[in-house]
Amino acid sequence: MDQNVLNRIMQTVTTNPIVLYMKGTPQFPQCGFSGLAAQVLKSCGVKDYVAVNVLADKEIHDNLKYYADWPTFPQLYINGQLIGGSDIMKDMYEKGELQKLIELALAK
Repeated sequence: MDQNVLNRIMQTVTTNPIVLYMKGTPQFPQCGFSGLAAQVLKSCGVKDYVAVNVLADKEIHDNLKYYADWPTFPQLYINGQLIGGSDIMKDMYEKGELQKLIELALAK
């Protein structure tokens, strides 16, 4: 566990309203779960968010699991809080909960 990397993660998630740590990019996801997460955000109308490709940053890839004690990718953060992975995102989207969180985050 690298405290400098954890601080970098904290800086990213607390200074940006929506952050998605994923494998690949929203345009070219490198796994189905990351692709689903990007698609859910798109379905919510989110056009501008920070997407971090964990495959392009080994330090982030290796340390993100320690930041919020969540071992898998993707990971969605809204206003600094871990929301979860693609399954949780999809479930929240289907219930209308994710849209409300996003709307509040972008209103600030």
